[in-house]
Amino acid sequence: MIEIWHPQIDSTGESQRAYDDIYSGEGIRLPTSFYLWLLSLVKPAPGTKLLDVSCGEGVLVALARQKGVLAFGVDFSGAAVRRAQTHTGCRAFAVADGTQLPVPDGSFDHVTCIGSLEHYVDPCACLRELRRVMRPRGNACILVPNTFSLLGNVNYARKHGDVFDDGQPIQRYNTRMGWQKLIEAEGLRVVKVKKWEVPWPLTLGDWVWYLRRPRKLMHLLAGLVIPFNLANSHVYLCEKA
Repeated sequence: MIEIWHPQIDSTGESQRAYDDIYSGEGIRLPTSFYLWLLSLVKPAPGTKLLDVSCGEGVLVALARQKGVLAFGVDFSGAAVRRAQTHTGCRAFAVADGTQLPVPDGSFDHVTCIGSLEHYVDPCACLRELRRVMRPRGNACILVPNTFSLLGNVNYARKHGDVFDDGQPIQRYNTRMGWQKLIEAEGLRVVKVKKWEVPWPLTLGDWVWYLRRPRKLMHLLAGLVIPFNLANSHVYLCEKA
């Protein structure tokens, strides 16, 4: 595993303050199509309960609730939660640390942690909490970045001789199997792994965005042929071991 820790980030509190600064500014958000694709993998039925851990701006929660899912989001950044409430018009968000979730055991049918586990001070503690709050027959969806991303880290290392740093307080990269071993060591069983490169457009607005950016469109098409183990990220669909 490769780890990047920014200066002065040595505790959850320091990381929390850094994310408050991020979400008080530009924030972190991907196209709507990305979250729709994730929901198509999780397949939450109307009336089931979903918890998005480190929910950021709350897009996944809002889209799930539109489908009749009892979805909630938590983030340790108060600025992120306020932004989620404002942008979605929904109050189903709370400030909470993903390593100490304030909910009883077995509360949710589905738990998600999307592009966040790699930024935790203690990722293993978060995995244990995801497992704890899942119902016995529940499932988890976890997206994490690949060390050997062909168009990401590999290409960046070719140009700069270093690992790409996206500017977040803590960053980690691992291989597909490296992440799987970490996840399964904390009591989850990986049922399926999907590769992810860039969001495939599922809305008209996202298609227009790509068509106006030829280089991004080329990346989108290249993602169709990039080998599984060299994808940008991997999504792990899990159940309790």
